[in-house]
Amino acid sequence: MKRRDFLVQGAAGVSALTAAGSLSQSARADDDAAAAGKHSFKLRYAPHFGMFDDLAGRDPIDQLKFAAEQGFTAWEDNGMRGRPKELQEKIARTMSDLGMLMGVFVAHGSFGETTFAGRNKDARERVLQEIRDSVEVAKRVNAKWMTVVPDAYDRRTEWGYQTANCVELLRRAAEILEPHGLVMVLEPLNWWRDHPGLFLHKIPQAYEICRAVDSPACKILFDIYHQQIQEGNLIPNIDMAWDEIGYFQCGDNPGRNEPGTGEINYRNVFRHIHSKGFEGIMGMEHGLSVGGEDGERKLIEAYVSADDF
Repeated sequence: MKRRDFLVQGAAGVSALTAAGSLSQSARADDDAAAAGKHSFKLRYAPHFGMFDDLAGRDPIDQLKFAAEQGFTAWEDNGMRGRPKELQEKIARTMSDLGMLMGVFVAHGSFGETTFAGRNKDARERVLQEIRDSVEVAKRVNAKWMTVVPDAYDRRTEWGYQTANCVELLRRAAEILEPHGLVMVLEPLNWWRDHPGLFLHKIPQAYEICRAVDSPACKILFDIYHQQIQEGNLIPNIDMAWDEIGYFQCGDNPGRNEPGTGEINYRNVFRHIHSKGFEGIMGMEHGLSVGGEDGERKLIEAYVSADDF
């Protein structure tokens, strides 16, 4: 996302003085935004509920309003499916009024089961029902993307068979989503620190699966934190998988906190993603390195700094 959309309208005979005046007005608008504490981010960074408990209070609507005041233009909520319908609708109305874009919620994730990689008919039907239910949630909250984790791998079955099973189930899920213009984003999760034993854990693997599913409703969720741990080589892997990436999430490593607290050069990574014309969402799926109001201010400033390219 560009820092500001300049709409240049003109016709023959428009003087240089007029153009200079337009630039002057834009500069004053930037100054006004800075004075109000609102930042103009180049990417759509998406906080989640709980990130601004101290500065905004625990009310979810107040947190949305606070985030918008800081310049954040997106939001995500893994637990949206489990929230009361009335709250979902209130969140959607508030975000619409604030001009914020809804990011992912979790449509499926059952880490202990072998659902996608296996052939258990009942387990696979449960997945498809969760996808159907998620369509209604997505419509209610104006969401386009939903996270799908393909669960555990089968220690007694060759990877090729498991991959074929996964592709087949994802194709059936895509058939449900395609008519609604919705997208499930598959999230590879690292084995070495957080989620040993899950089937989907690498970006090249996710790329292969998305290519095989061959649907606009099935893309990759590239979580930069997880992939720094699992395989590194972030920017080259982003480039190699670009056509199948639908969504990003971030968090520094080690610690899984805000950019600048670990080893990842987020300014360079964000610059690269922006340079490729990415207009989607960068989910802030991480914690805070410092608690309280100071930690929440530090979080905001971390994104201001990482976005300064």
